[in-house]
Amino acid sequence: MTASTPLAFDRPVPAGGYAWWYLDALSDDGRHGLTLIAFIGSVFSPYYARARRRGGGQADPQEHCALNVALYRAPHASAPTGWCMTERGSAALARSATQLAIGPSALRWDGQALTARIDEVMVPWARRLRGTVSLVPQALADQPHALDPAGRHHWRPIAPCARIEVELEQPALRWQGSAYLDSNHGTRPLEQDFRRWTWSRAALAQGGTAVLYDVSRRDGSVLSLAQRFDPAGGARAFEPPAPAALPASGWRLARATRSDAGAASPARVLQTLEDAPFYARSLLRTQLLGEPVTAVHESLCLDRWAQPAVQWMLPFRMPRRA
Repeated sequence: MTASTPLAFDRPVPAGGYAWWYLDALSDDGRHGLTLIAFIGSVFSPYYARARRRGGGQADPQEHCALNVALYRAPHASAPTGWCMTERGSAALARSATQLAIGPSALRWDGQALTARIDEVMVPWARRLRGTVSLVPQALADQPHALDPAGRHHWRPIAPCARIEVELEQPALRWQGSAYLDSNHGTRPLEQDFRRWTWSRAALAQGGTAVLYDVSRRDGSVLSLAQRFDPAGGARAFEPPAPAALPASGWRLARATRSDAGAASPARVLQTLEDAPFYARSLLRTQLLGEPVTAVHESLCLDRWAQPAVQWMLPFRMPRRA
């Protein structure tokens, strides 16, 4: 890995494996939010899961690529929302170390910024989502973390402290804010090695970012990571704070996080951004490293994801173009 290619879009992805690049952002005025995830070997694709079953566990990840974009707004704010995730095959994929195109949309790293040019159709109302998202890292990180003892799955922070500019034509929307960028990759499906996980990132005072990762593995072991990143590129581990309960999601998906022991107020959910049978994305208010923070939080249950009934529902949200 070189400093000129921190995103490594040309990373080899083995049969049955995956790679994704994840970006989230919150506007400075607190009214808007965004997530963008580019997948090669879409880990939550029912089509990829079916292809693996038919292939004895093997399938070409390049036949199952997607760009997921979600727009959020604060409660009662007059702002557009939207969601898209169209899966495409290898004919719609083009990539190099610095560029990744999936269908009509593309991501490009120019050495200073990551620019996503988005041209997608939102579901379920078939409205266009078109425009540009530009993320500028305050510093780059390159510290991969294995999530399992065999090293089959890795999380790699890329730009934990970043700024973003969102300029959409459809729907008409423009804002700036704080952002976060990382990547995950693995050699086989998540559900083979994990039961569930929770993840969160929170912006700290002085421009830093705290990331928490809690993983429950199939073998009964657990992993808890707590990392603090500063705007200059420094990173250090800290002791994971005490577990903190959260209310279940609308689908009764268990949620939990971590918060400083003895915090003045308990961790709480400010807003549920995504609510699916196996996954929830939320905004939390909690306390980390002695300061109150707002965190982007994910809860994932892979036991639920693996249920046939859940996978049967997903094509309604995730259409495929071969």
